[in-house]
Amino acid sequence: MKKNLICFFAFFIALYSSDVIAQKDSLLTSRTIVPEIKQKRYPVTPFKDTLFYVYNKVGSFSAENRANAITEKIRKLYEDSFFEKDSISVVPSDISQDIIYKNDFVIMSVLDVDGKSENQTAAYIAKRNLNLIKRAIIYQNENYSMLPKRLGYTALLVLIIGVVLYFVGKIFNRVKYHILKNSDKYFKGIRYNNINILMPQKQQFLFMKVYSFIKWLTLVLIVYLSLPLLFSIFPATEAYTKTLLHWILSPAKLAVMGFVRFLPSFVTIIVIIIIFKYAIKVIRFFFDEIKKENIKIDGFYSDWAMPTFNIIRFLLLAFMVVVIFPYLPGSDSSIFKGVSVFVGVLFSLGSSNAIANMVAGLVITYMRPFKIGDFIKIGDESGEVIEKTALVTRIRTPKFEDITIPNSTVLSSTSTNYSSNTNQVNNGLLIHSTVSIGYDVPWKDIHKALIEAALKTEMIEKSPTPFVLQTSLDDFYVSYQINVYTKYPTKQPLIYSSLHQNIQDSFNAAGIEIMSPHYNAIRDGNTTTIPENYLKNDYETPSFNIKNKK
Repeated sequence: MKKNLICFFAFFIALYSSDVIAQKDSLLTSRTIVPEIKQKRYPVTPFKDTLFYVYNKVGSFSAENRANAITEKIRKLYEDSFFEKDSISVVPSDISQDIIYKNDFVIMSVLDVDGKSENQTAAYIAKRNLNLIKRAIIYQNENYSMLPKRLGYTALLVLIIGVVLYFVGKIFNRVKYHILKNSDKYFKGIRYNNINILMPQKQQFLFMKVYSFIKWLTLVLIVYLSLPLLFSIFPATEAYTKTLLHWILSPAKLAVMGFVRFLPSFVTIIVIIIIFKYAIKVIRFFFDEIKKENIKIDGFYSDWAMPTFNIIRFLLLAFMVVVIFPYLPGSDSSIFKGVSVFVGVLFSLGSSNAIANMVAGLVITYMRPFKIGDFIKIGDESGEVIEKTALVTRIRTPKFEDITIPNSTVLSSTSTNYSSNTNQVNNGLLIHSTVSIGYDVPWKDIHKALIEAALKTEMIEKSPTPFVLQTSLDDFYVSYQINVYTKYPTKQPLIYSSLHQNIQDSFNAAGIEIMSPHYNAIRDGNTTTIPENYLKNDYETPSFNIKNKK
């Protein structure tokens, strides 16, 4: 019985064991037929050690790209010298759990699919990753802080900038000292033809001003261009690097590109200027020949040559500006046009008198009433012409007073030219002075005395000889006018003074009293005032007396 019972249990155990083995074989068989599917994961390793893995992609953003992006963001937090650990938090949204720093910097988003990959909820994964990120950053800051290095880099860079500024300043000062030491060699003034545009002292002064400006501009640029390097050391100020570079590089780029676009127009402007320049040279040569009288044109005087050339040159230059204007940068802009119209209106309103004087100056030029050096009289003013411009005429009186007369006044006034007939061909200017002598002096004696006085006068012409005109027979005296020729019209005051002195001397030597008598008739039988040699022997003396009252 016992033997049978033992055999039964042995059979049962063998049967159970075979069933279990069969089940295991079936599982092994099933695993072999349907292999297990495993997801590929990508580590987040901002500090060499893996913090966690990313399993899933989001849209077109692959899991690998997500892991790399999260790694870079964690490194940025670590590089922030002012990192605040309590500013990291989990903020839930409709589709994800977002780990955010300071409410605006999203470090990563945990989706439901990320939780399923680890058989956890998205909230659990987000909280876990938050703690891992926070502990990793704190550990790195405590053991491998970048702040001392950044401060060291900052101090080193400031030192380098200071050294560069020092040596650049030294170089500028040495160059300045060399230039000032050899100023006579470098500053000789600026001349154009016979015009002194800049004296050497003024040229040196302006150069030193420009040189100082370039020096300080260079130093400021060195400091300014160093600021982006300083700001790039600290992540908090790194954003200002691009801003500072943008402020200086954008205008520079615009200027360079604008100049490149302007190059074709610039070449055209240069060609136009060269054409007009040589055209003016040819015209100037033609009018120089007219001025030298190598070319003669009937009715066109040689002294008209340069004024006419100046008019033609002005018209050509104005036409050149009109031709060049469309090629200037910004000429088609509304601002440029507005400024042009504004300047034109101002010129029209404010230059009416100037234009009137310019037109009068042009008319005077072709009227040829006088030239530089002539002694003239305009209105009540007389003097030597020292300057003729498009707007005014300047004369210098015998008292060395310089008088400026607008050309419009000259054109509307009567002008007298004392120098026009004083060349070698003509006899010269005829000047005169009048004396009045009583009827009792013979006119021949007076003529003789006046001519002798005139011949003794300096700066008068001996040929033709001076002559006397009796200009009037007045009630009490006769007017005698002495006329003399001179070729020194600018010396009239001296000539008149000398002539009057000589007249006094000649009349005193001849015993002639220079007076203008007045007479009252008293009929008492006195003789007449007729000279004795004119009285005939049979002439009966009047019975009335003439009393001479002087």
